[in-house]
Amino acid sequence: MIEPVHTVKARRDGALADLLASVPYLDFLGMRFDRRGDELTAILPFRDSLIGVPVPPAIHGGVTAAFLEMTSLIELAWTSTWTQMEAGAPRPALPRTINMTMDYLRPGLPRDAYARARVVRFGRRYASVHVEAWQDNRDRLFAQATGHFLMPPGA
Repeated sequence: MIEPVHTVKARRDGALADLLASVPYLDFLGMRFDRRGDELTAILPFRDSLIGVPVPPAIHGGVTAAFLEMTSLIELAWTSTWTQMEAGAPRPALPRTINMTMDYLRPGLPRDAYARARVVRFGRRYASVHVEAWQDNRDRLFAQATGHFLMPPGA
């Protein structure tokens, strides 16, 4: 018997919500994630407290770095564990950041930001992720990063 689409969607949305709830820093940043099929888009809604340079206003570089790192971590955790989480298995530990290389391509303007990450390499102990961030136009990136992560046992 084929499971109804709305049941599968609800189960996957529940697994993602559980993963996101396990990272309190996402709430601190105000980050959200939009799931369409197997693709996640991170959203960083703009608020004045994210400004680091007042004139002209620009999002603080540390906020941008945190946004890209969190997007990478969630994408990696989701990619590696969503099928187990969806089946009700306990959520495994998150990967640990080894390093991140940030490229600040232009100032982050005082508006919402979006990011998508792509897992480049996935092994038993190590993974590599590339992430890109934009605001109004996906083809006009304001930042990008490459991160390397230590995978938890059993991931």
